[in-house]
Amino acid sequence: MSKFRKALFALPALALFAFAAPVVAKDAPKKMGIGREALPEEVKAWDIDVRPDGLGLPAGKGSVKEGETLYLERCASCHGEFGEGAGRYPVLAGGKGSLKGESPEKTIGSFWPYASTAFDYINRAMPFGNAQSLTPDETYAITAYLLHLNDLVKEDFVLTKENFTSVKLPNVDTFYDDDREKTEKAFWKKEPCMKNCAAEPAKVTGRARVLDVTPDGKSGPKVD
Repeated sequence: MSKFRKALFALPALALFAFAAPVVAKDAPKKMGIGREALPEEVKAWDIDVRPDGLGLPAGKGSVKEGETLYLERCASCHGEFGEGAGRYPVLAGGKGSLKGESPEKTIGSFWPYASTAFDYINRAMPFGNAQSLTPDETYAITAYLLHLNDLVKEDFVLTKENFTSVKLPNVDTFYDDDREKTEKAFWKKEPCMKNCAAEPAKVTGRARVLDVTPDGKSGPKVD
């Protein structure tokens, strides 16, 4: 067989190889050779966030009555028997109408926008020191009890995946998307001011709410 005919027979194979070869982008990131790709079961274990529209909620249910028992056992030592807070731990109930006052209390009923905010945090971070030890039913029950402490649901209420989004928190309408890119863009500067930027000397206009920790003049403690 001539060299010419051998070349003709080889062309289809060469063409197939050319089309089958993977195309590598010039700008593809280089692998660092550190660690490994997460396994599907690991990704699933991390993917536990719950959205306001209910996406991410697990199947389950829990009543206010069940939640009261669980709350007293696992939550009250830090947050108080009625959500009033113990020591330096956060207050969870009350504070309605206090946000515009001098001593605002940011609780589930007075400040938080969605019931999913409570469920998501309890599910991923509580009880303190034993996070993610609660079952879905227990998390539903504790969330239901906290909603009841804030007078948002009745004593016989049972919280479920199906009725979750029907619970509306009072302060939801005061939350809005960050609009600074539109409302403040006119004030942005390419070169930020780094010294002598204020038109007048800075003044203390407020003090700490509980402890008087704002120093006067040069009387404050020195920090090394």
